[in-house]
Formats: sequence, C-alpha cells, structure tokens
Amino acid sequence: MTSDEVRDGVTLTNLDRPLFDDAGAAKRDLVDYLDAVRDRIVPVLRDRPLSVVRVREGQAPFMQKNVPSYAPDWVRTVTVWAESSQRRVSYALCDDRRTLLWLANQRAVEYHPALVHAGHWDRPTHLVLDIDPPSAEAFPRAVGAARLVALALADAGLSGAVKTSGAKGLHVFVPLEGETTEDVAAATRALGVRAERLDPALATTAFIREDRGDRVFVDSTRSGGATVVAAYSPRVRPGVPVSFPVAWDDLDRITPGDFTVRTAARLLRDADPWADLMPEPQRLPRDLVEEGHTIPVARVQAMHEGKRRARARRG
Repeated sequence: MTSDEVRDGVTLTNLDRPLFDDAGAAKRDLVDYLDAVRDRIVPVLRDRPLSVVRVREGQAPFMQKNVPSYAPDWVRTVTVWAESSQRRVSYALCDDRRTLLWLANQRAVEYHPALVHAGHWDRPTHLVLDIDPPSAEAFPRAVGAARLVALALADAGLSGAVKTSGAKGLHVFVPLEGETTEDVAAATRALGVRAERLDPALATTAFIREDRGDRVFVDSTRSGGATVVAAYSPRVRPGVPVSFPVAWDDLDRITPGDFTVRTAARLLRDADPWADLMPEPQRLPRDLVEEGHTIPVARVQAMHEGKRRARARRG
C-alpha cells in the first residue's frame, strides 16, 4: 500500500501524513480540497504574483515568495524587483490545476496573490479593507465593523463583497477599473476613517495595537504591493479553516470555523459565491481619493509615533 498517486501528471506524495500539528487533517485533505475547488480558486490566483505559506513536519510554517529551483518548467513565473529586500523575486503564477496540485504537494497551505496582474503593477484590481477583531471571540464585533465599512462604501456610491479571512476576521473587497496604486491606497485610507467615524467605540484605524483597546481594527494598509489571502484558501490554523465568501445578509449566522478543508467544498456544491457576490468593477469617487491623500499613511505614522514613544520612555 502507498499513499502516493498521480493527478494531471503531478506525482503526489505522503498523502496520509499529518498536514501539521493541530491540523486535524492529513496532506490528502489539503490536496483533495484544493482539487475540488480548483475551478473557483484558480481564477482568483491566475496571472497574479503568488506568495504561499508552506508547512513541513517538525518546522514552523514559512512564507515562500521565490519559486524553488526544482520547480517544473511548466510552472509559470514572473520576476519582480523587491524594493524592500533589494533583490529580484521570481513568483509563481498559479494558472491551472497542474500548478495548484504541484503547490499542494509542496505543502503550500495558504495562497496569497497580489492585488495586481503580472505586468500591470500600477493597476490594482481590488480595494481591500481587512477587518481585524481583537480576538476570535470578538467575531460578532468584526461583523459590526464590516457593516460600518459597507455603509461607508454605500455612502461613496461603491459596493463590495465580503469573506471570512480564515483566521478571526473578515475581508471586504471592492473591484476596481482603471485606478492607480496611489489613488487606491488613498481611497482605502479614507474609507477606513469614514467607517471609524460612524462608530468610534466599535471601530478604529489605530495601527499601533496598544491604542486599539477592545475595538475592531479596520486595516486600510492592504494596498500597493500588498497581498491578501485568496478566497477559498486554507489557513495554517487548527482545523485548517478556509477563507470563505459570505453574503452580507448571512454574516450574523456564521463563524469562521464553519468553513474548513473538510467542510467547505461540500458547502459550495456547484456554486462559486465569490464570483457570484462580487460586484462589477467600479471607479473611485474623486472626493474619496482626495480625502485619502490628506490622511497620513498608517505604517509611516505608526513608525514615527513608535520612535517618539521610545524617546519619551528613555527620557
């Protein structure tokens, strides 16, 4: 008996080994799940520089951006200059079932595509707001904060789709057409501030964790070269939950733990809710963009504030 098999020309190995500690799942569960949802997840990965989180038995999970040298020559790649690390990075492009299966066999559990297509580096396809509650138990508050974002979007004449992050929060995606990275980043900041303004006791845009208290963080920094975990992607967490699309009206009836590699494909049946719930691409209102350009970049502001507080403590 062997736990190895071949699918679409890809040799799959050690399928009956545990996926990782506390997974409650084997490598086979990961491969079977990704194969079952391939017609839904490949479209959200296709032609996008892809980072993955891999697991190896006995090791901590790690993010992989560079495609390893032993990758088959049929795995498409795109090379990008990474300003932060001052090096060239060759990202995988997961364009088909065969590449998805190969990545799954490498124990790539999480799939984090860029918000741009390869070769269109200054044209984000989506604006994203990450709704991050202070704890998993505070998920109902994350739902409340997501609804504030939906109100801010509607007030600006925009609409979006929502999914669980696969961790403890939610992601709101707004599809765009013809916008620049700089303007999308500005609009994202403005929407975060507008949502916070609607209920500052519930939502905050404070980037420094100690400033948030028990409020839900509306993270407006997922722009530019950022990645966001894909819809339908598993996560390296106990039970292997999945980032799963949810209708706005159903948010009060679900928890992130409802969707795992063991349950999600069965819940989908023949549907593709991420495609079905996503609005048509939209243009950003100019007043929203202009407001956003007056709001400081959260990471930069937090860095300066952290240095100021450090100096104050030393003094």
